[in-house]
Amino acid sequence: MAEPSRESTFEDLLRTLAPQVLGVLVRRHGQFAECEDAVQEALLEAALQWPASGVPDNPRSWLLTVATRRLVDYWRSESARQAREQRAAAMEPPPSEDPSSTSEPEGFAEDTLTLLFLCCHPALSAPSQLALTLRAVGGLTTAEIASAFFVPEATMGQRISRAKQSIKKAGAHFELPETGERQARLGVVLHVLYLIFNEGYAASSGPSMQREDLTAEAIRLARLLRGLLPSELEVGGLLALMLLTDARRRARSLPDGMLVPLAEQDRRLWDTPQIAEGLELLSTVLGVGRPGPYQLQAAIAAVHAEASSADQTDWPQILALYTVLEAMAPSPVVALNRAVAVAMVEGPREALQLLDGLGAGLGDWHRLDAVRGHLLEMAGELAGARECFLAAAKKTGSLQERQYLLVKAAKLGQLST
Repeated sequence: MAEPSRESTFEDLLRTLAPQVLGVLVRRHGQFAECEDAVQEALLEAALQWPASGVPDNPRSWLLTVATRRLVDYWRSESARQAREQRAAAMEPPPSEDPSSTSEPEGFAEDTLTLLFLCCHPALSAPSQLALTLRAVGGLTTAEIASAFFVPEATMGQRISRAKQSIKKAGAHFELPETGERQARLGVVLHVLYLIFNEGYAASSGPSMQREDLTAEAIRLARLLRGLLPSELEVGGLLALMLLTDARRRARSLPDGMLVPLAEQDRRLWDTPQIAEGLELLSTVLGVGRPGPYQLQAAIAAVHAEASSADQTDWPQILALYTVLEAMAPSPVVALNRAVAVAMVEGPREALQLLDGLGAGLGDWHRLDAVRGHLLEMAGELAGARECFLAAAKKTGSLQERQYLLVKAAKLGQLST
């Protein structure tokens, strides 16, 4: 039992140090792509050496030294200009640090924040922003990111390489954007963390319904961002949303992997301390000013978390929150979730009418068929519900969701005959 814990400690330490070391290198030398490659090589060397030799007294400086050497090797192998050779020769040593200190040195926090904004540069596509954030800030390897999104490692490697080249072509510098641009790009940063969490909480494909490594990484990065930008209320709202949602993780599936919907979950399995943390955090950001979309979603999650049973859920309050959310940030997904709340408050017939106009916006997303099936089942139309569950099962890429939907359809088939 001790060895897995030790490996986990190594991984956690490396992921924490990766953006700090990368930030120092890029701030000193520019050349994001080359510095990021050098850090990855240093992380690999640490992963190979530290389990046998032990963690150095100053692991951050160790990584910084190794990564710097890799940069020098790269410049030499590429027959760099004499100016680069002189620059490499004159590199200052890593900053002196207290090896026993576990806190971030001054400057590292801003470097990490700068990296987050750089990885979410508007020149990059959303998939590239996701991949680069997980690589540069999350410290995940290309193989780990490829596994998370079920693509070949070579494909993910090419995506990351193109992302780094796009940043280079865009002329992006290692500096925080100006206030106006930073505020606009903060929305992208939050959205990237939100997407990482969602992919971990409800994997879009593959044999596992949940990817705990991704949800944990999203929460870690959200905590980091919250510490860097404590006055940004939506950062706190997103972290609260993640905590309250992730608190239900253990109750979402049976030991055999079968999905358990929210209404049927054993709430004794919910993570009570995590719920308490999420509720406390939400109380500090909600009501301070005009709430944003993440704060509203966190408030909805809080209503579920505070209900002692499914029957005790305050659905009128949830409906009111979804109504405000839809007015503030309209989207087909929000409209679909609001329709479920309408069904719980006003009945399934009223909710079914709301689904008619959502097909174009949601495309082939399986959840539209699944929700329609749920509402038809509530309305007593079992044959129609069965057809919807079967249609949803064909569209989902998650094996566990497909199994759940097929079981639902089979049970309804037995009831309707």
